[in-house]
Amino acid sequence: MIERIASKELTLLASQYKAVAVVGPRQSGKTTLVRHVFKDKPYVSLENPDIRRFALEDPRGFLSGYPEGAILDEVQRTPEIFSYLQQLLDEAGQTGLFILTGSNNFLLQENISQSLAGRVAYLFLLPLSIEEIPNSHLSADELMFRGGYPALYKESTDCARYYANYIRTYIERDVRLLKNIVDLNAFERFLRLCAGRVGQLLNMSSLSVEVGVDNKTISSWLSVLEASFILFRLQPFHQNYNKRIVKMPKLYFYDTGLALSLMGVETAEQLRYHPFRGNLFENLIVVEFLKRRYNSGKGNNLFFWRDNTGNEIDLIIDGMTPIPIEIKSGQTVTSDFFKGLHFWERMTRKKGGYIVYGGDMHQKRSDGISIIPFHELSRISTSLWPR
Repeated sequence: MIERIASKELTLLASQYKAVAVVGPRQSGKTTLVRHVFKDKPYVSLENPDIRRFALEDPRGFLSGYPEGAILDEVQRTPEIFSYLQQLLDEAGQTGLFILTGSNNFLLQENISQSLAGRVAYLFLLPLSIEEIPNSHLSADELMFRGGYPALYKESTDCARYYANYIRTYIERDVRLLKNIVDLNAFERFLRLCAGRVGQLLNMSSLSVEVGVDNKTISSWLSVLEASFILFRLQPFHQNYNKRIVKMPKLYFYDTGLALSLMGVETAEQLRYHPFRGNLFENLIVVEFLKRRYNSGKGNNLFFWRDNTGNEIDLIIDGMTPIPIEIKSGQTVTSDFFKGLHFWERMTRKKGGYIVYGGDMHQKRSDGISIIPFHELSRISTSLWPR
């Protein structure tokens, strides 16, 4: 089993709350993680039709079979059970009684907020971070192409087949569970068009024209993709520093391998001269920061900043003092790498920041800027990059 960084946070949450919900994309390793951390708990998969039927038709009888708690996998499939869980948790004298997992954030949060608000802790588990991947020597192109799903780090797994099946299963099962989309072909076309906009400003009107549906439908479909952990919107930083700033979010996928599959890329070698290589590398690093936040039980505090003349900072970590980070896919440090951070310094009168790039040399410049290779992100200050 691949050791997951989130296991420490999961153990801590289970010692403080009566139930913990582990939420993330399908096949991100949720089941493996919870069964490893809670070896003594009974495991129940609510994907099993017979078990799901029992839980739906007789939730009280179903739960009575687990007086000491259990792992309930894909629990969003049985929404009726949450009201009965509420009583059990209220009467329980122990913490870590039930561990819930789900791959549909919208349905799970909806049910928890209605019945279990304040009783359940959340842990978001995304696919493997670079630090967790067994073959840490992989190049940036190989990491982007392969992505982070644990199954892809088994010797017999073929990436192209894996993602083709993942996309088909997602569209045919999860999408219909979330929303009754009649034209699945149009939705799949929309999904592929989103992949072609990785790292770009989200223009819903443009998507609407290309897909052939209205803006309201595009907004609804984006919510479906976000709820099932396919993609997310990185919001613009709210401080304008007396500048006219861009207010549109940028679009990123939770996994670059999935985005590349949707783009039709079939090998890592094709990435070397791919026109979107820089955007995809940026996606890889942005999600890496997000994974570390989630693995340590923290929320998303990531933004980008851009003004209307094109000055931009790829990533802002919000806090007492916003930390600017530039992301460059090149392997050689050039003067162009520093333009964004130097503009930020002049605008905010604050020195420092980070450049994460595709090379392998670590540098600390006299102006306070640190240059970090993409595979050594742990060098970044622990206050930004918590364990």
